[in-house]
Amino acid sequence: MEFLGTSQTASYCGPKKGCGFSTLPPAVRAPEIQECYQPYYLPGYRYLNSWRPSLFCKISNAQPCGDDGAPGPSALRPATVLPALRSALFCRYSPRDWDKSNDLQIRGAEASRLWASRLTGDSMRLMQDKDQLTRQMQEGTCRNLGQRLSDIGFWKSELGHELERLLTENRSMETVKRRLECAAEEINCPLQVALECLYHREKRTGVDLVHDSVEKNLIQEVDLLKCCQEQMRNLAQRIDIQIQDNRDAQHALERDLEDKSSAQFIDEKCFNLRNTSDCISFFHGVEKVDGTVTVPETWAKFSNDNIRHSQNMRANSIRLREEAENLIETLSDQMWKQFTDTNLAFSARISEVTDMKNKLQTQLAKARERGVHHQRHLADAEAAAAGDAGHAAAAADDQVPAGTRAGHQGQHALHRQGEVHEHAQDLPLHPAPGGLHLRGCRRPLVPGSHRFHVRLENGKDRTIKCHFLPYLLSWKKNPNIYIDVYVEPK
Repeated sequence: MEFLGTSQTASYCGPKKGCGFSTLPPAVRAPEIQECYQPYYLPGYRYLNSWRPSLFCKISNAQPCGDDGAPGPSALRPATVLPALRSALFCRYSPRDWDKSNDLQIRGAEASRLWASRLTGDSMRLMQDKDQLTRQMQEGTCRNLGQRLSDIGFWKSELGHELERLLTENRSMETVKRRLECAAEEINCPLQVALECLYHREKRTGVDLVHDSVEKNLIQEVDLLKCCQEQMRNLAQRIDIQIQDNRDAQHALERDLEDKSSAQFIDEKCFNLRNTSDCISFFHGVEKVDGTVTVPETWAKFSNDNIRHSQNMRANSIRLREEAENLIETLSDQMWKQFTDTNLAFSARISEVTDMKNKLQTQLAKARERGVHHQRHLADAEAAAAGDAGHAAAAADDQVPAGTRAGHQGQHALHRQGEVHEHAQDLPLHPAPGGLHLRGCRRPLVPGSHRFHVRLENGKDRTIKCHFLPYLLSWKKNPNIYIDVYVEPK
């Protein structure tokens, strides 16, 4: 087998020739021959010193040997060709080596060119495959982004619609809450009116301080107004709690809607990116970063749960609004019915008091008339008793002497006049019982007059202070319109 890069004609490749001498001269050292070896290089690689074999050879210092068995002076003569040149000629390549080396170079170049063409083809096919795969992946990504955008748009519209309906329901709940609070505050006015009526009715005196139907209706009205006020305030508190729950659902919808808007903006930007877009940067390893916390199923379920929670809150709000409307209507009917019953009781009581007042006025007029007539009669009796002339004449007639005393007509007339005088003597005793009867008439007259005034003032008090009090809207500003209760002077 040949050594690549060397020739078989080299001196170190051929057989060694024997020298004519059996032994070398003792004074001369044996020639040192250094083998020349050219290392193997890749095809097409050219070393600068590969065509200079003299650099790898060393010329022997020994004298060449002559013919065998013919020692003599001729053997010691110098050769006709210099040793260095001879050695250089033997160390050169042959034409066959040169042709073979060129052939190897050509075949290496052709192999390199073929390998390069195959590598180029493989690279082109790889680039085409990768380009086609990239286009397919981009198309798939665009489809996925488009589907994602449609899903985001759908849930965004659903969230927006539900948020709008929830805001409308919140405004309705705020309106109902204000109505209940205002209604509860407005009940204070009729409640204070009813309490004021009860307070003024306590100013009645005597037997008129009775627990009648008016007082019962007023007490029922006060209890009903307090109960209605408490129910309205309790319902207003429940509505306030429901409004807070609605606001929590509203905040959840707003956060979800904001996240959907942010995701839609990012996905739209990614969907509109092209290979020729500006400001495209690549960050190595970014595809390995996974910051997702949900999957599409849980993502859709999260929005669906928010919408269902909002719908439940709206349903509860609707029930509370209907309950508030029914409560306001029911309590209004009850308060109006009780107010009507109280007014009817006031009207009936005022009619009774008016009838009794008229009767007392009639009896008072009769008593006064009887007293005046009796007083006039007593005055006439006293005037009649004052005339005692007949009594004086009868006394003078009793002093006539006994001889002259005769029973004549004059004497009889004087005696009859004396009898009249006796009756006249009784007249001063009769006015005393008459005065007693007159004072007896006056005694029931004064309490009757007092009772009449009391009933009159009580009637005025009930009429003005109680019956018309609910219609006086400015009773707080002008309390001097009430009439004071009559008090009997001491």
